[in-house]
Amino acid sequence: MPIRLRRIAFILLAATGFGLAWNTFSGRGVALGRNAYVREGDEEVSAKEARAQLDKGALFLDARPVAFYDMSHIPGALPLPEDDFDKHFAKLEPRLRSSLDIVVYCSGFGCEASHLVARKLKERGIPAVVLSEGWPAWTEAGYPTKEGAQP
Repeated sequence: MPIRLRRIAFILLAATGFGLAWNTFSGRGVALGRNAYVREGDEEVSAKEARAQLDKGALFLDARPVAFYDMSHIPGALPLPEDDFDKHFAKLEPRLRSSLDIVVYCSGFGCEASHLVARKLKERGIPAVVLSEGWPAWTEAGYPTKEGAQP
């Protein structure tokens, strides 16, 4: 029985090693040390950097669904949900075009909405950065939040 367990362990370790080697050297692997949603041209800022930008008057955009925004959001942030981008963008476009600094956030590390919204803004000539790790990074840092539909 112990020999069988050693063989299984050896096979699992060898398979893991080969898999990681392929991931590293194939040119088609997944970047294991960073967020998989980040693409070339995306710019992320830490919660600390985002807070400094907020204090200087940056416009924050919440890419989560509106119901999440209503529950709680960063003070002053405006809702621009990825799942209803075009409708909300039309309403916000003048404000977006007049803002020099824009920070987009969503539900956290596994959420791609903020990256998608930032890319859609860039396609329309509006530069934006993404709050790295989103809403959880903001709240875990102890920064202020606000409830309700008003910014």
